[in-house]
Amino acid sequence: MSPRRRGSPAAPRPGKTRPRFWERHPLDELTPTEWEALCDGCGKCCLNKLEDEDTGEVAFTSVACRLLDGESCRCSQYDIRKQFVPECVVLTPRTLPDVAYFMPRTCAYRLLYEGHALAPWHPLNSGSPDTVHEAGISVRGWTVPEFEVPEEEWEDYIVEGDL
Repeated sequence: MSPRRRGSPAAPRPGKTRPRFWERHPLDELTPTEWEALCDGCGKCCLNKLEDEDTGEVAFTSVACRLLDGESCRCSQYDIRKQFVPECVVLTPRTLPDVAYFMPRTCAYRLLYEGHALAPWHPLNSGSPDTVHEAGISVRGWTVPEFEVPEEEWEDYIVEGDL
C-alpha cells in the first residue's frame, strides 16, 4: 500500500474525472477533462445574443451559431470552431468572470462560478446525457441557423423567458 498525504486526493488519470469533482474542487483546479464534463450539452451558449449597449441587458435569440448541431445541441466543429467563428468565446476559468453574465442561467459553469449547485437534470448528477433534453432545458428542436436569418432581423427572434 502506498502512502497518500491527507487532504490531497490522487490526481485523476488522463480522460478520467474525480468523484463529484464539481463539488470538491474550485473551477481553476479542474483538469481539462473535468472542465469539459461540466458542459450539459444544452446548446444555449451557441444561441446568438443581443446586448443592449445602454443597459447591458442580454437577450437570447433562437438564431443559432452556424456550427450548432440542432439535434445533439453540440458544436459540430468544437476543436476548430475559432477557425469558422473567430468571435466564439473559449470558456476557461480565466475568461469565465468576464462572460458569465451572458451565459445561460442554467449553465453549469455560471452556476458553479456564482456558488450554486448543479441541477438534478445535469448529466453529472443524472448519469445520462439525455436528461438535459428530457427536462426541456436544451435548444433541441427550436433553433434556426444563423445563415437563414439576416442579422438585422435577429430582434424578431428574441426568446422570451429566462434562459
